[in-house]
Amino acid sequence: MFVALTSTGLTRAQDLPYAANYQKVKFEQFYDALNSLYVDTLNNAQLIEKAIVSILADLDPHSTYSSAEEMKAIKESFEGSFSGIGVEFDVIADTIFVVNTIPNGPSEDAGILPGDRIVSVDGRSCVGIARADVPQLLRGKKGSAISLGVARRGEPDLLLFRIVRDDIPIHTVDAAYMAAPRIGYIRVNRFAGNTMQEFRQAFRTLAPMDGLILDLRGNGGGLLDQAIELSEFFLPAGAEIVSTEGRNIRPTSYRSHRKEGFDGRLVILIDASSASGSEIVAGAIQDWDRGVILGQPSYGKGLVQRQLPLLDGSAVRITVARYHTPSGRVIQRPFTAGDAEGYYLDHLRRTYDDHYADSLNANAPAYRTLHTGRTVFGGGGIRPDLNVPLDTTRNYAYWNELIRNGVVNEYTNAYLETGRDRLLAACPTVEQYIASFTVTPEMLQVLEELGRQRGIVYQTGDRLEMLPDVQASLKALIARKIWGMTAYYLIINSANDPVYDRAVQLLEDPAAYDRLLAPAADR
Repeated sequence: MFVALTSTGLTRAQDLPYAANYQKVKFEQFYDALNSLYVDTLNNAQLIEKAIVSILADLDPHSTYSSAEEMKAIKESFEGSFSGIGVEFDVIADTIFVVNTIPNGPSEDAGILPGDRIVSVDGRSCVGIARADVPQLLRGKKGSAISLGVARRGEPDLLLFRIVRDDIPIHTVDAAYMAAPRIGYIRVNRFAGNTMQEFRQAFRTLAPMDGLILDLRGNGGGLLDQAIELSEFFLPAGAEIVSTEGRNIRPTSYRSHRKEGFDGRLVILIDASSASGSEIVAGAIQDWDRGVILGQPSYGKGLVQRQLPLLDGSAVRITVARYHTPSGRVIQRPFTAGDAEGYYLDHLRRTYDDHYADSLNANAPAYRTLHTGRTVFGGGGIRPDLNVPLDTTRNYAYWNELIRNGVVNEYTNAYLETGRDRLLAACPTVEQYIASFTVTPEMLQVLEELGRQRGIVYQTGDRLEMLPDVQASLKALIARKIWGMTAYYLIINSANDPVYDRAVQLLEDPAAYDRLLAPAADR
């Protein structure tokens, strides 16, 4: 009889059907029999991948499998750079269209310009290429050369460029600027290997500050060490930032080892897409009464995954523990094992169904912050100190459909292809652009006509001119293609963002800021 070994010794015979090793041997028997006897040739790689995916789907929503190809892209996204030619691109009319060149990158150095069309690579036509295939075509080993055939407006002949690939940074800090006198703003889109290096550089570019807005809206997390290091920037040495507990791993507490940082007033912006690392930062700041959390309740992803490489370059991420904030709150919101659809539906209901959210809030466990003893609530995710509800009264379905189908991007590219020089002559700086450039009704009509050509037609009440936010968004998108992401957020934040506006107001009113962080008895 087979006897399975456990950490405590021999497994009793009656426990064998439940022992992990026993079930492993059972599966191997099945797999060997299948390969020996099945009538047709088997695709074993496909069968095993399906089995792994199926098993993980019956556990929690965040244990996942990634193929070898997917792992290459994942590694690039967290390493902070990849090797390529350094262009932002789109595919328009079956041709690779250069939207912008990355400053000091290989393409800019070689003379590639925004508006150029790449029609051949290494002597072979790339007209008709799918957008998803472009990165694989243009990226390559650092130091390798690539030959591009480029069609440029005003040039009768094809231009040939030889470009040597180099490391291209992937930025995680989208924007940094002064939102008001002595009030800074920094937006972090995720936590990758270069996040804190970027954050410190951005922080140093800002003028002396009394207050800082840290925007973590839409930040889905990433590397734990970077989230901890960002928390350290604001918390004193020795303060616990987050702890982990799991069945088979040792409980661990991560504490601040601060060497430098910011001690002024702090407001952190979160929303329903702020998850994992963002929630670690927001939870630690809230529990230590170090700053005000503002916006909407966060996602509630507080499961710790350990990534295990498999022999073919693929990997599994297996949940091994849960994150706890310093006050003891569990960040992970509840879920039913194997019910991924219900888990994501729950997120939508928490975000858009006020009655459902209110019922959860009424039953949420209460905790005390560690400095002033304020009441904060558990039950999954981080709840803001100051909640600013989403505006669901306006209908953006038509605008969103134009974006999803690439029509807005196609329009802005076409607009700049013919009008970039004229625009820069009138507005040489982003400040002049913000002050004087206006999205006209004629521009919106051209965009709507382009939408019609692509099969997208507005409904009654959906006209773009009826949505002032759309005009600001289009203005910001044009600015982004010329001056970068900071220009985009300078415009979009100031246009009609009640969360951002409330953050600025709060930091301009120290008394109101202090009241939010005071014990309930002192308010």
